[in-house]
Amino acid sequence: MRKKHSRMQNQYCTFSYFYLKIKVRKEGNTMEYQTLNNGLKMPIVGFGVFRVPDKKECEESVYQAIKAGYRLIDTAASYTNEDAVGAGVKRAIEEGVCTRKDLFITSTMWVQDMKNYETAKKAIDASIEKSGLGYLDLYLLHQAMGDYFSAWRAMEDAYKEGKLKAIGVSNFYAHVLVNFVNTVEIKPMVNQVELHPYYTQEKAIETMKYYDVIPEAWAPLGGGRYKPFEDEMLKGIAAKYNKSVGQVLLRWNVQRGVVVVPKSTHVERIKENIDIFDFELNEEEMKQISSLNMGYSGSRAKHFDVEFVEMCLAKKIHD
Repeated sequence: MRKKHSRMQNQYCTFSYFYLKIKVRKEGNTMEYQTLNNGLKMPIVGFGVFRVPDKKECEESVYQAIKAGYRLIDTAASYTNEDAVGAGVKRAIEEGVCTRKDLFITSTMWVQDMKNYETAKKAIDASIEKSGLGYLDLYLLHQAMGDYFSAWRAMEDAYKEGKLKAIGVSNFYAHVLVNFVNTVEIKPMVNQVELHPYYTQEKAIETMKYYDVIPEAWAPLGGGRYKPFEDEMLKGIAAKYNKSVGQVLLRWNVQRGVVVVPKSTHVERIKENIDIFDFELNEEEMKQISSLNMGYSGSRAKHFDVEFVEMCLAKKIHD
């Protein structure tokens, strides 16, 4: 019988628990890893390609990211650039920058394909085919919408067949995640949700930890909505470590045990975002940054809203 889910009183204790797990998995001075509940190692800093629809720009950005040391690349069917990601990966492999086994490629099934088992199965095969990489290291459900239980069963089967090395979910709020992990056969390994200092989601992270699901952040820099680069407190912490505000925000999440996938198409920013393993925020700084939390308010994406759900259900990414 599962023991009662006890809540931690000190939010920093939750953060520290994850970070201690990460530190023992550090390899060299360039990357740290989280270990998924199936034993697979996932880099804690990755490269995202959200809103990079131009194929050439996406391919070049992925290639430059891999050259800079990234090994986790995060895309999604709804981004319509899975093929460009695959092209950038193949280019890096052909030039000897890395091997396929070195990489951790993630994609995500869109709501349109979560109608039933068969549509989900076709979506999985389509993502693999578009990438041209033979398999995906992680595949996620984009939202808890449609018949996502049937879609998950298709993902479980693809996982058993070796097409997907790990499977997970995205935007599953804590109550949805708890019901889900206690219903499905194979527990999700990752939950990708909005996580940044303006939406810290401590209780959600605690729930993920309890069920051994790794938290992954989309919009780890705030998604362009909160002006963190103008915040004097953040600028002060950044100056102390001779880092940028962006590096401080990423470091804050990493020390909470959160995988981050920042996006940029600028080479210098790409390099900057991965250069966060040579400093460590102290406990007081972690608390200061967490104090920016606005909760479920402001301009953040609100997945509970009827209008948002209707928008997702109506969005078509293919015929």
